[in-house]
Amino acid sequence: MSTTEWTSDELRRIGGATELQIASYRPDGTLRPYVTIWAVAAAGGIEVRSAHGADNPWFRRALVSGRGRIQAGGVERDVTFARLDAGDAAQADVDAAYHAKYDRYGPAIVGAVTGEHATHVTLRLDLA
Repeated sequence: MSTTEWTSDELRRIGGATELQIASYRPDGTLRPYVTIWAVAAAGGIEVRSAHGADNPWFRRALVSGRGRIQAGGVERDVTFARLDAGDAAQADVDAAYHAKYDRYGPAIVGAVTGEHATHVTLRLDLA
C-alpha cells in the first residue's frame, strides 16, 4: 500500500478521463514511451487491465519494473504497479467501473478488460 493516497480530485480527474497514458521505468531510470490504455477509479484507487492479456508488452514491462509514470485528466504522477490478486473482492468493483465507463464502446471491446479472464491482468496504481 502506498504511503501517499490519491486525492479525491485526482481520482475524479483520472477516473473521468477516457484514456490514460502509462509508461514504465527502465532499469537505468529512463522512462519508456507512453502507451494509451483504459483505466478506472475503483475501490478507492486507480486500476488498469491489459486488454491483450499477460503477454502484452506494456504489462510485462510494468511487472518487471514495478514503477512508472501516468498521465490522465491533467494529472501526471509517478506510480508503482501492484498486481491485484484474481480473488480479491475489489475485482468486482473494477469490473463494474469498467462497464460503467466503457460499455458504450460495445460488449466485444469492454469484454477484453472485464470478466474472470481479465482478473489476472489487473494492476493497482499506487503513488510512488
